[in-house]
Amino acid sequence: MTRTHGKLHLSAFVTAGPGRASGWLDPRAEHGWLSAAYYQKIGRILESGRFDLAFFPDILAVPNRYNGSIEGQVRYGALGSLRLDPTPILSNIAAVTERLGLAATVSTSYQQPFHVARTFATLDHISGGRSAWNIVTSFQDAEAKNFGHAEHIGRDERYAKADEFLEVSAKLWDSWAADALVLDRQNARFANPDKIEAIHHQGRWFNVQGPLNVPRPPQGWPVLIQAGASDAGRDFASRWADVVFCSHASFESAKEFYSDVKARAVRHGRRAEDIKILPDITPVIGRTTEEAQKRKARLAELVPDVAGLSTLAYHMDIDLSQFPLDEYLPALKNPSIVGHYDEVVEITRREGLTLRQLGKQYGGRTEGNFIGTPSEIANGLEQWFTEGAGDGFTVTATDQPGAFQEFVDTVVPELQRRGLLRTEYEGNTLRENLGLATPAPGAWRERIARNR
Repeated sequence: MTRTHGKLHLSAFVTAGPGRASGWLDPRAEHGWLSAAYYQKIGRILESGRFDLAFFPDILAVPNRYNGSIEGQVRYGALGSLRLDPTPILSNIAAVTERLGLAATVSTSYQQPFHVARTFATLDHISGGRSAWNIVTSFQDAEAKNFGHAEHIGRDERYAKADEFLEVSAKLWDSWAADALVLDRQNARFANPDKIEAIHHQGRWFNVQGPLNVPRPPQGWPVLIQAGASDAGRDFASRWADVVFCSHASFESAKEFYSDVKARAVRHGRRAEDIKILPDITPVIGRTTEEAQKRKARLAELVPDVAGLSTLAYHMDIDLSQFPLDEYLPALKNPSIVGHYDEVVEITRREGLTLRQLGKQYGGRTEGNFIGTPSEIANGLEQWFTEGAGDGFTVTATDQPGAFQEFVDTVVPELQRRGLLRTEYEGNTLRENLGLATPAPGAWRERIARNR
């Protein structure tokens, strides 16, 4: 597939905490994670660069997968050592932006549909139609133990529960007709009760009466984001997701994923363009190629190997402390996190990395290998976009907020000069700016029916 027209979309992967060890150790990084002003500053930067959305990941435990200890995370400020709840942060960003989309990660494993549907409907209203929900199912026993469970449920069960969770949420968003709120003072008529209905959902995982006590969101539903890379995850995304977040070790694997998910969407009765696939990239920018390469090397050197391995152990759900540090990552049958494990194996074999070397690289990793001058990075983005590896990109910063500012100041103008990126927002809502239709009431029925 070669794309000959259209503009790419940009999402920013913003962490409500240090994120990775190299990020906070970088002398350029700001440490304002506990300040509303820190996130508002990031929001303003992204909106000035005409990003579609700010996307906040989340984690519900301090990871302890490496040697059964949290030490590798908290000692070195690695992933999950400090992580704020993203939803109130998005409200703060909404107050100082007008068009930037606002995405928070919420797990279907440890929340209730009524609460989540209400939260995102509220955010959609107060932001003027800019909310997005990154749907995750969680996968770590450490998270399960924070919610009264001894261990996490299996992958197939997770996705079955997530399907029902999405069904209930969509029913709740649909429980108010778009014109149900009347506000007629003269006749003392607040809302039309004939246009607000209980949902009376009774299922395997959830029993919910409804209706929601928030009117139908401006976007109908918030934009739905999903990041599953396994077969079950891809199938779930192809039925429900408006945006797919993914990570790839090579251009070839990105193209395979793109083609597969789009084809699955069509098989589920959707159009390929109904899903925007935005691969993760971590640009490292320099005035010269050599300068960018030196910066990447410095970032890797900042990270203790245990910090990177501890984070990788969490991401792959494998205790890496059991393997020799000066040997290659061994081949494993049926890893818990299939897509990410395959990606890491591809990198280690290609670059000849021992586990120790992998830890340092992973702690300061740069997704997508976009390293160079602004023009060189724009060349790579243009190739991925035009040759069918993505509909745009999710930009992860090596340090916050400096790397976002650098990308907006140097790469964004280059993309705009080539006609690949908007110079002004096309619409007011996130769906409008992504070129996505508003879901019709009852649209959930077809998505559920095709899974049964």
